[in-house]
Order: sequence, then C-alpha cells, then structure tokens
Amino acid sequence: MALWPTLALGQQLPPRQPTPQPAPPRRQVTDVAAPPPVVFVHGNGDSSALWINNLWRFEANGYKRNQLFPIDFIYPNARREDARPEPFRSSAEDQTRQLAAFVAEVLKATRRRKVALVGSSRGGNAIRSYLVHGGGAASVSHAVLCGTPNKGIVISDSLLAGSEFNGAFPFLKELNAGPDDLIPGVDMMAIRSDKNDKYSQPDARFVGAPGKPTGVGYDASELRGARNVVLDGLDHREVAFHKLAFAAMYEFVAGRAPASMFIAQEPLPVLNGRVTGIAEGVYTNIPVADAEVEVFEVDSRTGERKSALAVHRKVTGEDGAWGPMVARPDAHYEFVLRMAAQPVTHTYRSPFLRSSDVVHLRPGILGKGDESAAAIVAMSRPRGYFGVGRDKFTLDGKVPPGINDGVPGASLGKLAFDANPRTVVAVLNNEVIPTRTWPLKDNHLVIAEFLN
Repeated sequence: MALWPTLALGQQLPPRQPTPQPAPPRRQVTDVAAPPPVVFVHGNGDSSALWINNLWRFEANGYKRNQLFPIDFIYPNARREDARPEPFRSSAEDQTRQLAAFVAEVLKATRRRKVALVGSSRGGNAIRSYLVHGGGAASVSHAVLCGTPNKGIVISDSLLAGSEFNGAFPFLKELNAGPDDLIPGVDMMAIRSDKNDKYSQPDARFVGAPGKPTGVGYDASELRGARNVVLDGLDHREVAFHKLAFAAMYEFVAGRAPASMFIAQEPLPVLNGRVTGIAEGVYTNIPVADAEVEVFEVDSRTGERKSALAVHRKVTGEDGAWGPMVARPDAHYEFVLRMAAQPVTHTYRSPFLRSSDVVHLRPGILGKGDESAAAIVAMSRPRGYFGVGRDKFTLDGKVPPGINDGVPGASLGKLAFDANPRTVVAVLNNEVIPTRTWPLKDNHLVIAEFLN
C-alpha cells in the first residue's frame, strides 16, 4: 500500500482536503538525555528540500540523521482566503492537523516525549497553531520560527482580505489575542531580519500595493516575550536557511554553540528524493508516478555532459522516488525531468557534499512571453533572494531583468537565448553553476539551482 497519493502520467487529482501526513520511516532513538529530535516545517509553496543545508549542518555537529524529520505538506500553498475552500491549496487548519499527525508519528518512531520544531515563514503559522489549538504544547520542547509573519504581512481590512497572513482576520487575530506569544512549557525563539524581510515592511509594495501602509513594521516576525534574534542584512528566506540562522537555531535547541558552521563532506553521498507535480498552476508535494529522471555528470566549467550515458536513470513508481543514486561530492550534475504536460526540465546543480533524501524534483514553469524565445535559462535561489548590492550574482555575465533593488524580493531570474547551443554560467557569490541551452521549440527549459 503506497504511503503517498500518486499522480499517474497526465492525471490530476480531484479537489479534496489534504489527508494526514504519512508516517515517516520508523527510526529508533533511545538516549533520552540527547537533544530532542527536530521537525523542520517548510513555508508557503515550498517542500522539505529547502532544509538540505540545515540538515547537513545539524549532522555535521553531532545530530544523527535519524533524529531529523522534515515534513512535506501535501498542498503547500495557502488559500487566498483561509475560510474559503480552494482546490490544491490548504487552510491554516489543514496544516495544523497535518503537522500534529506528523509529530505524533515522529514521537512514536523515536520513542521520545518531545520534539523541537523549526519553521520557515508559513511553517511558523502551523507551529503556533499546533501549539495553541492542536494540543502540541505537551509534545514540544522548543519552537523556532524563522521569518514567520507573526503579526501578519498586513493588518488591513482591504489588503489580503481573509488571508491567513492578515493580522486583522481570525487566524492571526486569535493567536495574537493574549498579552504575549509564549506557550507554557515550550522554549520559544524567533529569528528575523533587521529591515530586509520583504514580508515585514511598512509599505505594501510586496503585496502589490506600493505606497499603501501595511499596518506592520520591520519587527512583524518577532514573538512577544520570547527570545528574538535579529540577523542584520538577511532576507525573508535566509533567516531560516543561512548558516547564521542555523547557528542560532542549533544553539537554542541543542543547548550549545555548533562546533562548526561548515558542512562536512562525505566520500560517496547517496542522493534520493521525490518527483512532485503541479495542479491548477500551483506546486503540490504529491509524488508523481511514471516520470522519467536522468542524471548526467557535467563539466564544472562548461556544463557539457561528460558522457552521453546517464550516471543514473529511473522511471518513478507510486512513491515518486527517483533514486537512490551514489554521487561524487566534487561532481556537478544535470537532472533531466520528463513528465506529462510539463516542460522537459534540465536542472543544473552544484556538488552535493553529503547524502540526502530530500533532493526533490519539480518541473519548471514557463512564464509569460517565454514562448517567443529560442531558449530560456533561469537561475533559481530557493533558500534566499537576490540582493542587489549585497550579493554578487549574474547569469551569462548579466544581472537578469526583473530583480528589484532595495529589499531582496526575487528568487528567480532568467534570460532568453538564440537557437545555437552554448554554455551559460550562473553565479551567486562563491557558487558557480555552468548550464547548457536547450531548444524551447522542443519544450525544454533550463534552470541553474543554487544550493546557498
């Protein structure tokens, strides 16, 4: 019996409410004196794949892999109005129930009484709701909320009306009704930016209403009465996934500073993950069956394949798993994903230093106007935004259009190219990813995905 609902090739599920998160693999941890197991809770539209660096750093500092549990919400995107059902999107209550079921399975698997919860952005909403409304306080020792809009992205009767992220509407209004945000018996911490979080801004520019007040300030992601850590210059995503954010959350949960913030390399990393799909224009975390994945080792300077033969190939089954694959920690890879009704997606990645089972694959999405190009290459930064003046980033030696100045707010940039195959290099600070163009007329899309 499959643990996950499955999409066969070309099939869409009918609209329905998310079902409880399936049980993670049974894992045994018996040392009750050890720091608690950690459950990582991703944000809006995301998946557990975003936690890969945090997982590696926890492992490099003594946590066993079987103590770290990243959840995947089935429908990761929030409803536009929390109280109104919307296909393939989740309410705050949906996510609360799914998190509660997942924590119960983690406690059963590890034979521990409590877990620590670490959430990014919307993941913190699920954590707070679980602690307040879902009976989670008895099962949680620590809660770390990173960039979570605890006061709301807005407090407004007109902007984001009815949204889970609006402090004037029931979900956040109820959570914020008390004199503070503390939960008895749970150590609480919030990690936030100084002024660089796009969702903690006095101006409503990032919710489509520039010049209008949001009703919140730069401190919108603080927790009243809790320990609040401010990481200057980091953006909305980086306050969860940057190495400085890791250092803060690790010390808070483990009770000691990390020995290192670097990721210790393994000789032969084993990689795995799931192929997931798209429904009505939004990503889901539902595995896709009958998707073909090929992995090629590529030249670290040109992105050209070192061999016409893939180092790994698999057609996914009901669980969506595309691996396992034994990798080399010094190798650059091209992942080719073919699935029904989506572009053939070529994702170029930096070397994987350690093993991971959250190397999830999603198809790329063509944007408005892309169809007029001969080839499209995008650079994607899932764990942060591109900061003009803060970061060094280029695609083919240029800064792509559409990346805003000021507060970092874009995680994707792209350029169009002609039909002649060639190398296109993406750069983000010290991370360099070479790619090759592929013809759009044959439904190919290219993405350079940064790890940092």
